[in-house]
Amino acid sequence: MSRSTDPGHFFQTTTFITEAARKASKSKNNHGDPIKLASKILAVAADPENDGRVYVAEAAGTVRRVVLETGETSALYSGPMAPLTSLCLSPSSHTLFAGCWDKSIWSWSSRTRKPLRKYIAHSDFVKAVICVSLNGKEILMSGSADATIILWDVATGEKLHILKGHTRGVLALVIDPLSLPGPGQRMEDLGKAENVTLFSAGSDREIRRWTITSSDASQVSGTEESDSPIIAHETSIDAIRFDNDGDLWTASADKSAKCLSRSRNWETDTELPHPDFVRDVVVDEEGGWVVTVCRDEEVRVWEKGSGKLYHTFSGHFEEVTGLVLLPGQKVVSVSIDATVRQWSLKTPDLVKAKQEAKDKEEGKVEEVEEKKEGLLTEEEERELAELMEESD
Repeated sequence: MSRSTDPGHFFQTTTFITEAARKASKSKNNHGDPIKLASKILAVAADPENDGRVYVAEAAGTVRRVVLETGETSALYSGPMAPLTSLCLSPSSHTLFAGCWDKSIWSWSSRTRKPLRKYIAHSDFVKAVICVSLNGKEILMSGSADATIILWDVATGEKLHILKGHTRGVLALVIDPLSLPGPGQRMEDLGKAENVTLFSAGSDREIRRWTITSSDASQVSGTEESDSPIIAHETSIDAIRFDNDGDLWTASADKSAKCLSRSRNWETDTELPHPDFVRDVVVDEEGGWVVTVCRDEEVRVWEKGSGKLYHTFSGHFEEVTGLVLLPGQKVVSVSIDATVRQWSLKTPDLVKAKQEAKDKEEGKVEEVEEKKEGLLTEEEERELAELMEESD
């Protein structure tokens, strides 16, 4: 006996039907020049070799390299049979890594698309990956829902260290730029570094710090207050990013994004309130903007200095899952609505977008007022009819 999977054949609440209709209507918009893919998108990463391309991780288990100008897929990396949650590229070997729900990290040659090594040791979903090169040795770091961080030798696949400290899943990893060598603190200088500091965050709301070398790893911990885990949020942290000043920006499920000041022992310097879970945050230093994405489908642009909301880009019609900032003040957002969208952060473009949104909103208000003026309620029509009868 066959069974239908059509939602229309099952009982549905009024709320569900209304929400489905809203999303169906909103899905037709072209805001952000949407590139429509076939599967939900869970992560995005910049292409270090081409500013006009990004890599996206899909729930279907594939990674795509997408050309932003044309929307075409210039490379497809396949193999996994489960959703991919996170992406990174090696700084020197042109290797693409993807964390997966199957508890492993997959890798491919980013240029030839050839599958490479598979890294297996976690006991739960892999949620974050990052790759560095220390003293010429490439090291892959993976954070998992099993509450551990594993360090791997990329060349041999050997498991180097397991870092324990978090009590719940690890959701985000980032290298402290001020731990890099050279005046510019660039990721390209990692190969010359003797050691770096890794920051990690996750479902236990703690941000922890680790000292990583090519042969050892240890948690930054001790008796001093400055060495203890950083606690700035009420619940899980989905993303952590550094700005050029070395301050840390966070995105949390407690419905806020925050800037934690390095000079004040990671105290909250700026707080950006949201109506729902905040999924990611990036900082555009050139324009002085902070961009956040939220479970409420919106992409928000904030003034970095004042913390004031400047503009909201509306286009996605499902939860937004990730952001990447590209040269030229362009930010790319991805969503489980299966679209890649791009937004300009240049001041003239932002001013124009803000004015267009204002005009549209005012137009809606005028339209509603016009309708109100031209229509009577059922009660008003009844009263009018009674008055007409009396006049006769």
